[in-house]
Amino acid sequence: MKKNNTLFLVEVAIFGALGYLLDLLAGILSLKIWAQGGSITISMVPVFIMAFRWGIKGGILSGFILGLLQIVTGQLFGIDPVQIFLDYIVAFAALGFAGVVAKQVATTAREDNIKKLVLYVSIASFLGCLLRFLAHYAAGVIYFGYLAPEGQAVWLYSLLYNGSFMLPSFIISTIVTVLLIKTVPRIFTFNNSIV
Repeated sequence: MKKNNTLFLVEVAIFGALGYLLDLLAGILSLKIWAQGGSITISMVPVFIMAFRWGIKGGILSGFILGLLQIVTGQLFGIDPVQIFLDYIVAFAALGFAGVVAKQVATTAREDNIKKLVLYVSIASFLGCLLRFLAHYAAGVIYFGYLAPEGQAVWLYSLLYNGSFMLPSFIISTIVTVLLIKTVPRIFTFNNSIV
């Protein structure tokens, strides 16, 4: 049991850091298109992998590490502690809720049922991305309404701004995760007992 806990903590740290590095790379490659933060990224893939390997707990902790690393390294756009908490801690930790179908992903991967596996991964990725989007959206409505173009509703501004990077990130991350499952399904079935 102690060995399992150690493995869990090591993987949380590694996959959280990997997510941060992928996000950092995406931020550089996106050429700062989104002035208040955001980028099209596959940084969610390591969090999804942890959510499938270890369940919700592993996903949330990996996402938390990803968001925390962005804060402590200064890779953030923040105007208020609550906004920073919403945009970085809540948003990235919420990705871990993809682990709600971790058992189904592990079972279908062991059974080599690729169609069901793709379906479960897509649903899980959508759930995680939707929850992340809602955190960014709320922060946008509450804190960045002053940036909305004159005559545009704040809710619409936040929807368009956050949707412009979250939708492509969801699509790309889901595709990458599915490709990983098809090429290395073992990484999703390693942990037989979801924490």
